[in-house]
Amino acid sequence: MATGTEPHLKKGTAPGGVRHGTRAAITAAHLRTDRWWLQPAATAAGLFAFVVYSTWRAFANADYYEAPYVSPFYSPCIAENCEPMRNGPNWEIFGSWWGLSPALLILIFPLGFRLTCYYYRKAYYRGFWASPPACAVAEPHAKYTGETRFPLILQNIHRYFFYAAVPVAGILTYDTVLAFRDEHYEWGHMGLGTLVFVVNIALIWAYTLSCHSCRHIVGGKLKHFSKHPVRYRMWRWVGWLNGRHMLLAWASLISVALADFYVYLIASGAFDDPTLF
Repeated sequence: MATGTEPHLKKGTAPGGVRHGTRAAITAAHLRTDRWWLQPAATAAGLFAFVVYSTWRAFANADYYEAPYVSPFYSPCIAENCEPMRNGPNWEIFGSWWGLSPALLILIFPLGFRLTCYYYRKAYYRGFWASPPACAVAEPHAKYTGETRFPLILQNIHRYFFYAAVPVAGILTYDTVLAFRDEHYEWGHMGLGTLVFVVNIALIWAYTLSCHSCRHIVGGKLKHFSKHPVRYRMWRWVGWLNGRHMLLAWASLISVALADFYVYLIASGAFDDPTLF
């Protein structure tokens, strides 16, 4: 072992992680001089803000529908206690026994998809769990098991949440089409909320299709791309989106919250939806 790199531990410090006895000894916690903590701090703040907001809206069970708009947090509405939505995704699968907010029945799928997403794992592992907090900054944990044990091994169900997220995105697309009606359900109209919904669904689809699981489903297990030209083109297109997965993850997270908040403002009577035509 090189001179000056012999491992040494402070008294009372348990060996493990980067402080293990077989690792080179560096007395400093890290050698970075930049503000490395800004990114994980901003990530934690952004995710925490969304968790607080979405929790409030999910349990509110109010102000989520104002014709022709329905909040993406409550769509599809599959409980009997949903507000009636003309031609909307109002399916009474759960009867009168369900007394909680109907959003709790459907949010598990898009939230599960995001929670197990490869980018979001990196984001909240760094932001909340400090595993690791940043590149070249040692994590504070003495032992690292990755996603090989419970509960993190459940992250491997990401692909199945992707299968659920696709039809949910399809239903939100249907909601966007319905947004081209006015408050009297007449077609051929467009309000500011319609634009909000169009932007939101475009970002949701871009984020969903940029998923690593989608990329593998489209082009995985192909030994010869030349024999599958259609799948190859789709794989390259999804790969292009995948390279922007982080940006799309944040953009769609913000857009879905803004779409819900816009519906809340209209439904609560804060202001009227401006009509464009």
